[in-house]
Amino acid sequence: MRNTITHGREYLETTLNQTLSQGNKIFVPYVMAGDGGLDQLIPNLKFLSEEGATAIELGIPFSDPVADGPTIQEAGKRALEQNVTLKSVIELLKQERYQIDAPIIFMTYINPIFKYGIENFIKDAQEAGVDGLIIPDLPFEQQVLISNHLNEAGIALIQLVSLTSSKKRIKQLAEASQGFTYAITVNGITGARSNFAKDLEAHLSQLQEFSSAPVLAGFGISSPEHVEQMGNMADGVIVGSKIIELLQDNDTDSIKRLIESSKAK
Repeated sequence: MRNTITHGREYLETTLNQTLSQGNKIFVPYVMAGDGGLDQLIPNLKFLSEEGATAIELGIPFSDPVADGPTIQEAGKRALEQNVTLKSVIELLKQERYQIDAPIIFMTYINPIFKYGIENFIKDAQEAGVDGLIIPDLPFEQQVLISNHLNEAGIALIQLVSLTSSKKRIKQLAEASQGFTYAITVNGITGARSNFAKDLEAHLSQLQEFSSAPVLAGFGISSPEHVEQMGNMADGVIVGSKIIELLQDNDTDSIKRLIESSKAK
């Protein structure tokens, strides 16, 4: 029987806030659509959702990524070699989205959206049950190109905030972010790390002051200890490169431990 959930920004925000109200931290794993073949996507999403991921960030493979580190870049290349496109991911979700309870957030770049056609993309994304959108290379000042259409469709536009942003910029981005505010925890691209910036706690605290939405820490988080460390400073975490590596190794137990580390003890 098909899931009758109404997806979109409201569903995403309700799910995140319910997690926090239960005393847990938000855990958002990142997966690359089509890594290992498009037929692996729904089983992977279903597994993550059933194991307790609060929401799932779904990367769309793109030939010229600007924010992705080596692990995610290689996953994108593998997906592109399988001829995975934005269109093919959306068409699959239109058929199979009902199997996954967790909210789904697309992480894509503006070029594939332009190629698709902004209005057509948003219409199809809505039909596919996409709840939020992250576009790393779309400048804040140009977001009007897509934001009005997203608001009409009820899809959240999530803002990325870097450590090097000015206080004025941080406030601007945090106040505009929908669903959650994505706090970048390192200076640079994605990928597992052992150390984070010394002023990170102050940065996250300032973001929480400005953001009415939950603040999630992302980039470089790769262990249960990192998840707990970041959970003490933010509302939750986004884990990307490590999830991709563990899925490749079929190490589901380590993924379960990462998710579990976000739960209240």
